[in-house]
Amino acid sequence: MASSMASDDKPTPSQAAAGDEKGAGHFTAADRVIHGARMATEKEQNMTLLQGIKLYPKAIAWSLLISTCIVMEGYDICLVNNFYAFPQFNQKYGEQLPNSEKWEVPAPWQAGLSNGAMVGELIGLLINGWVSERFGYRWTVIASLMVLNGWIALFFTAQNVQTLLAAEILCGVPWGIFQTLTITYASEVCPVAMRGYLTTYVNFCWGLGQLIGIGVIMSMLDRRDEWAYRIPYALQWMWPLPLAVGIFFAPESPWWLVRQGKLDEAKKSLLRLTSLNREVDFDADETVDMMVHTTALEEKTTAGASYWDCFKGHDLRRTEIVCMVWAIQNLSGNSFSNYSTYFLKQAGLGERQAYGFALGQYGINMVGVFSAWFLMSRGIGRRSLYLYGLCGLFVMLMVLGFLGLVPEEQRKQGAIATGSIMLGWALTYQSTVGTVCYSLVSEISTRRLQIKTVALGRVLYIIVGIITGVLTPYMLNPGAWDWANYAGFFWGGSCFLCIIYTYFRVPEPTGRSFAELDLLFQKGVSARKFSSTKVDVFEDEINDGLVDRLQAQRGPDDAKVTGRKAA
Repeated sequence: MASSMASDDKPTPSQAAAGDEKGAGHFTAADRVIHGARMATEKEQNMTLLQGIKLYPKAIAWSLLISTCIVMEGYDICLVNNFYAFPQFNQKYGEQLPNSEKWEVPAPWQAGLSNGAMVGELIGLLINGWVSERFGYRWTVIASLMVLNGWIALFFTAQNVQTLLAAEILCGVPWGIFQTLTITYASEVCPVAMRGYLTTYVNFCWGLGQLIGIGVIMSMLDRRDEWAYRIPYALQWMWPLPLAVGIFFAPESPWWLVRQGKLDEAKKSLLRLTSLNREVDFDADETVDMMVHTTALEEKTTAGASYWDCFKGHDLRRTEIVCMVWAIQNLSGNSFSNYSTYFLKQAGLGERQAYGFALGQYGINMVGVFSAWFLMSRGIGRRSLYLYGLCGLFVMLMVLGFLGLVPEEQRKQGAIATGSIMLGWALTYQSTVGTVCYSLVSEISTRRLQIKTVALGRVLYIIVGIITGVLTPYMLNPGAWDWANYAGFFWGGSCFLCIIYTYFRVPEPTGRSFAELDLLFQKGVSARKFSSTKVDVFEDEINDGLVDRLQAQRGPDDAKVTGRKAA
């Protein structure tokens, strides 16, 4: 069924439903859906950020609530690596060093604890691709929070390092689910004008969680008993129950409901996500039509919704880009930047000062998210921010490398300069690559495969993170390769390769509807021409059978004009 007919020539849904003698007999359910989808798409793309905030304040609030799961995860993951500096923790779970009174957790167990959570996250990411699509986003998050509530007890009561490792792996499973589901929910409950802000807010939550974690750890530095590490572990219980109660009342993603054929519930969900705003001519039924049209368009080009479908046809290109956008976060030198406190300790600063520096760095990470929002509000696209951000990171990594040439007698000044450059690196990274990544992965993946595509991307991110996490200590450790600042040259070279990939492969999704992005990928448009290529998604054929099947599930009142307006 060709759908190239102009919207001016089509009857309104109310005319068709009323039996207009010129239209009712000649226009199918697909025609009515296309008309509504066209109207909704035009309204969304013409909507300003301020209009979006006024129309979708509830969507913002619910998205922020669900994204708070990442604050909890950032806090949890921040603890273990920082506990290695606690004498009480080491004495409980470590071994006494030969010919010394010091206790340390053995290096193999340190690596196991640090990577244990990542192993659990890999499992959670893959499980989430099936579970959330089967049971919905809300119930998946609630169930994960309840499971996590139980596993936290292992941290609090652990009598040996083996139990700690089990806790890291088991808690990693719900953490992996949170990583992708929060981004997906944020991208599906808001219009185009707000998509970049709510999805990148997830990165702010990471920084906030780490900031809280470092603050709690610093408050425990003077304790000399086991509660120095048990109190921070116990504070993990402050998150799951309140979050689960709040999320229980949250509306389900309308996109997920449409994919399940529950159009009436999708409309109700939309009305719960929006507020009465007479400045915007919002129509809930038209927005549902847009979702139905996009779903039908995707079903035509996507055979199914399994992990294997992520590697078929043009979805392979989208999966590749999402995976690489995630991986580039680690390949651009992020692992190296996390060792700023190491250089300051080498320069002779004390433990409290080094933790204070880390506290400042996490604060800068949060400021970087607001910087990214400001740059996006100035009209700078996601591809541009990502590409130019990588260029800035490359320059600073090379400067870090050349700082290794500082003479030994000026080592302290060189280390402080290195730490300062790393703060600048962190601000640049969070203002561009670190934050914009969350928006790119949510927009580039197709709706039907988004959860699975983002999960695959995060899997690659974790695998690359494990590799770089192993390499970096060897690069910096005086007892190993002892590259020190010269590691900047290695990561600078890696960052340069990331720049080349981004220039040729990462497209510009800013301002595009999901249906337009589908069509651009379907037509194989070059990444460099995404922003300039004009497409009309309503000239393409869609799956009439799916549209008719979905439309048949609508209530009898949906065609009434009195039931269509939310404002």
